[in-house]
Amino acid sequence: MRDDQPRNRPKRSSLYGSSAILKPVIASGLLCLAQPHAALAQQAGATQELPPVVVVDPRERPRPKLAKRVAPKRTVTSRGSGQANQPAQEAGNSGKTPAQAALDHKMEGFDQQRDHILTKLGASTDTIDRAAIVAGPQGDNTPVDKLVLQFPGVNYDSAVSNPNFHVRGEYNNVQTRINGFVLPEGVSGLGPVIDTNFISSLSLLTGALPAQYGLRTAGVLDITSRSFSTPGGNISIYGGSFGTVTPSFDYGGSVGNTQYFFSGRGNFNNLGIENTTSTINAQHDHTDQGKFFAYVSTAINDTQRVSIISGASYSTFQIPNNPNQTVFPDSNNLLPNGLGATTLANLANTANSSNLNEREIDQYYYNIVALQSHGELIDSQFSLFSRYANVHFIPDVANDLIFNGVASDVTRASQMYGTQFDASYDINSAHTLRFGFMATAEKTDVSNISTVFNIDPNTGNPTGAPFAVTDTNSLLGWNLGAYVQDEWKLTKQLTLNYGLRFDQLYQFVDANQFSPRISLVYKPFDGTTLHAGYARYFTPPMQAQATQSNLALFNNTTNQPDVPNNDPVKPERSHYFDVGIDQKILPGLTVGLDGYYKIATDLIDDGQFGQAVVLTQFNWARGYSEGVEAKAKYQNGNLYAYANLAFNITRATDPVSNQYLLDADEFAFLLTHYHYTDDMQMWTGSAGVSYKWDQTVFSASLKYGSGLPTGFANSSFNEPYATVNLGIAHDIFTSSGAKPLTVRFDIVNLFDKIYEIRDGSGIGVFAPQFGARRGYFVGLSQKI
Repeated sequence: MRDDQPRNRPKRSSLYGSSAILKPVIASGLLCLAQPHAALAQQAGATQELPPVVVVDPRERPRPKLAKRVAPKRTVTSRGSGQANQPAQEAGNSGKTPAQAALDHKMEGFDQQRDHILTKLGASTDTIDRAAIVAGPQGDNTPVDKLVLQFPGVNYDSAVSNPNFHVRGEYNNVQTRINGFVLPEGVSGLGPVIDTNFISSLSLLTGALPAQYGLRTAGVLDITSRSFSTPGGNISIYGGSFGTVTPSFDYGGSVGNTQYFFSGRGNFNNLGIENTTSTINAQHDHTDQGKFFAYVSTAINDTQRVSIISGASYSTFQIPNNPNQTVFPDSNNLLPNGLGATTLANLANTANSSNLNEREIDQYYYNIVALQSHGELIDSQFSLFSRYANVHFIPDVANDLIFNGVASDVTRASQMYGTQFDASYDINSAHTLRFGFMATAEKTDVSNISTVFNIDPNTGNPTGAPFAVTDTNSLLGWNLGAYVQDEWKLTKQLTLNYGLRFDQLYQFVDANQFSPRISLVYKPFDGTTLHAGYARYFTPPMQAQATQSNLALFNNTTNQPDVPNNDPVKPERSHYFDVGIDQKILPGLTVGLDGYYKIATDLIDDGQFGQAVVLTQFNWARGYSEGVEAKAKYQNGNLYAYANLAFNITRATDPVSNQYLLDADEFAFLLTHYHYTDDMQMWTGSAGVSYKWDQTVFSASLKYGSGLPTGFANSSFNEPYATVNLGIAHDIFTSSGAKPLTVRFDIVNLFDKIYEIRDGSGIGVFAPQFGARRGYFVGLSQKI
């Protein structure tokens, strides 16, 4: 939809069978075995007779039960835990009763069966477990969008980009799953809607994904939630620089055959989104955030369990001000009278862009109910879910008119209902068939109440009193998808995973596609894994961000676009190629290398166009992305370290939808020229280390970026940067047998590096954004 584009805005096998010929052979063999025994019996003077030999037709025998091929239990390196390949010890999990231990064992079995349903075969996968999360700088207090920067190929961006990270240079094309269930996407809010402290493990899947993964395909954040049977948890308080105070709690346990886990966090600080200046303290940037998560799972019997997942996020943000901005249209005497009793001209004489009071309220609520079943040959998981999301950008009408010539009050609300089904069928020891479907119905209500001026057709200057124009749009849209795939073990070392996916979209446009997927995984030696794959992708627009605007409403106003075209946003279609290797070099040391190439038509992109901090989507007719990622991990006793380096180029040309978002000169240039997309970063790096000494964990992390695109048509790049974080956490035991109190101290941006993420120019960029300056934080966490 058209949010707030001012006319003169600044630039920016087991086999079974038998044959009748086997009967006499078997009978003869049995008789031959029987004859010597009979002769011996006669010699001994035995009088008892041998029982008659009965030959059974093998076809009449009951079919033996096929041994269940359960996927091996996933183990991940425990970062900072001091032990390799061990899951993090949950609070309260020591001293289990026999019943609690039995329930944990049963639930772990269900988790393994779930992993068997939802394969990751052929995808490039990297995992962070709970021990790694709590051992790193900031521990549980690390936001999810910062946590994923530890993965290869993930670059940092401002919160306005939502999420403030990009996978392999793409826009917000990332899917989140919790315990295998798709978490329905939101409507372009600020910051993550989930919190870190409920995560047991977090994996990022990229590359040629199996057919079960549709919709968002640049990456899949696969989350396993925490759960355990012995009651326990944590109560924590954390805070420090930028007025940060963040209390949190988590608690889990069991009752009978039911496990439960709850967590919540409040986050209050004065750096809600990135500062528009390089100063330590941002102007007008306070945020109040609250997040809640609940997970309840009941084992009905040995083959079925019911799970409920519920979550909520409510956040308010002040939008940071950009000082020293000039008034619109750069001359006070052109500003007309009219805003109640006070004239805009008088206001402009004393106007100060540091005094703007723009705000945003984001809401997100979701519920998932699921039934998991385990059969002799078939495992399945079926869920129903609902999600409500709302973003409300509230302008400072008077000041926005003074500095932008338009003030946009934007609301995006979305209610979604859906169902998801996934299943696996063990045909034999060589073939596992997987299939499933997903269907969603989404009702979006989008409104833009824009206060504008009329434009004098002769002079092009604003004239008369400001007035409101209301542009609304409602739509019920549908996304339908289904897949089938076969995991075929060609040899002991070589596995082929191939499948077909079908997606149908009913939205602002109707479209569909059959998408083949195929990948090979080869393990020639112990410790060596090679993979290569191809995937055809179909990526639908996000309905709330692809809403069409009625441009005619803004003709001859200060919100009239330079380019009067708004063709509907179409689904992106792409061919994706990925090849990689993971190699164990030494005990504890693993390295990996992965390369990819993507060719896309109707490549989806998004950006902030105007002062409202909401994103709008559009298409490029053609685009491509190519890159390579290198990674290394090392685990030796209490020492853990990782390092990643990635290279990416993503380019596109020819805007073919929502063209009104672009300036006329950029639009004309981009019709025939390729450009760097605004979310790509040529070089991205991350590294970290943690060491546990007695009851103390020392940690450090680093992130590097070569700079995001900027300038006319994204023709240049922002300056490169590197930041370092440090952390130390110590467990204090107040008495014998007592649960520890953890004290931690963290420094973020140790060397106080001043770096600009965005400079306010480039495609879809409205204001500059700087990374956070050096901050000091302390925390207390008591296990209960």
